[in-house]
Amino acid sequence: MENKKLSFLGGILGPLRYGGLYHLFYQYNPKGAVWGNIVWAHSVSKDLVNWTPLDPAIFPSQPSDINGCWSGSATLLPGNKPAILYTGINQLNQQVQNLAKPKNLSDPFLREWVKSPRNPLMAPTSANKINSSSFRDPTTAWLGQDGHWRVLVGSKRRTRGMALLYRSKDFVNWVQAKHPLHSTLGSGMWECPDFFPVLKNGQLGVDTSVNGDYVRHVLKASLDDKKHDYYMIGSYNAAKDAFIPVKGFDEFVLRYDYGKYYASKTFFDDGKKRRVLLGWVNESSSVADDIKKGWSGIHVSSLQFFLHCYYWFGHQVLKSRQGLIKPISVDSRLK
Repeated sequence: MENKKLSFLGGILGPLRYGGLYHLFYQYNPKGAVWGNIVWAHSVSKDLVNWTPLDPAIFPSQPSDINGCWSGSATLLPGNKPAILYTGINQLNQQVQNLAKPKNLSDPFLREWVKSPRNPLMAPTSANKINSSSFRDPTTAWLGQDGHWRVLVGSKRRTRGMALLYRSKDFVNWVQAKHPLHSTLGSGMWECPDFFPVLKNGQLGVDTSVNGDYVRHVLKASLDDKKHDYYMIGSYNAAKDAFIPVKGFDEFVLRYDYGKYYASKTFFDDGKKRRVLLGWVNESSSVADDIKKGWSGIHVSSLQFFLHCYYWFGHQVLKSRQGLIKPISVDSRLK
């Protein structure tokens, strides 16, 4: 998506398909060409190529987000009811997690959203010892066989990056798990995490809640220290709520793209049964240049990924680390 207005256009937030339309939410500063004054901008499309902007969906209005509405994700609840979990900056400048739902489910454009009066639903406390400045970007939630929802929130402890895990039976009351889904030493803050299954065989996508021997799981994080999107391939142990990387790929070495690419997010397109990836290009231009030209940030073409690409690329990287071949970038462009 091209940015033609006097504005900052940032990371991808909560893409989904609803009412026969694709919905894209994204960070947006309506008051300038640099980061700040962030709201959830909202555009819709019939083909993932041509987009029509609507009024912002979420903007600061509660104590739990009065200093900013940052990144998050959308989840389709039973009955095809959308819900958004997002990071708000509260009156103490702490990062907390909030809930919003559509005001009118009969509106295919989802133009108005209502925030939960229970916000924030997840917050740093003296008991959980979560770093209040490193607690953000909830993922799309998935439903376990036990009937409980699960969601990840990016965080870090010193230099150890991690995906904190929360569970809920009603999507309102969330309880933090004793252990993160996964963590790695030295990776720093995990922004905009994403966690989803892909079929071992075939190119079709599957719903985020699918698990079993016939799928692998992808864990992606936008590493704040490196400003690139990295991912791992592995399996999800639902009994232990743990991600187990494929042997040899237990660190973030694989990247979605080897250019400027960050804060991406996937969603399951239930209409065409595919997993779609959308990303943001965080340009290399200076703040002064952005102000001069009057805008900054672009969204890139949608991609459809399937396991063959992940494994093929993964093995190429493994060989390159052994000095056998040069790294090669692989993608599968959406058609």
